[in-house]
Amino acid sequence: MSVNHNYRGSLPHGGPQEGFLDCPTGLVEHYFADGIFRWSDGLYRIYGYERGEVVPSMEMVLPHVDPEDRPRVTAYWERVASQGGPSSLYLSIRDRKNRRHQLLYSADYIMDGDTPVGVWGVVVDLTQSIHTDRHQLANESVAAASKTRAVIEQAKGILMGRTGVSAEEAFELMTKLSSETNRKVAVIAREIVEGATSAARRRD
Repeated sequence: MSVNHNYRGSLPHGGPQEGFLDCPTGLVEHYFADGIFRWSDGLYRIYGYERGEVVPSMEMVLPHVDPEDRPRVTAYWERVASQGGPSSLYLSIRDRKNRRHQLLYSADYIMDGDTPVGVWGVVVDLTQSIHTDRHQLANESVAAASKTRAVIEQAKGILMGRTGVSAEEAFELMTKLSSETNRKVAVIAREIVEGATSAARRRD
């Protein structure tokens, strides 16, 4: 099945560039078919881990969430998974070293035509910028995410068209290359799109 990453509403499917407005950011994709949570390196770092040290899951995340926020997080995930979005949530977590983080989650469906096949998520760590206006920061973060996600989706489409991989495999290829080269997923995606665009122009 080829997944067309159209999204419902105004929010993107993934994450803004890490370090936007000095806020660490990450992205997650979860496909209903395999139940696997796919995290960017930035999201691992927010929780204090490196790729390969943990397997992302709700069971792994919830112990990091402040106890008073856990019911809201569970209800939020159930709502987004069953109804889609766009939808956002503020919460507090403790990372691996017990450092407190104030996070903004924004999520919506991944669509295959008119059928939801998964959930994407943007995670923005507001801890260092909590003194700024929270709503302004959230709006600016989502606006940046929209631009970045469009490039990521273009790159995934190029990889799918050229190599025959699935959407999930295309994302994993980019995150693996990001990890191996210590560059952001968005940077990898832009290079793929720019390379394809340059090749098309040469042919013209």
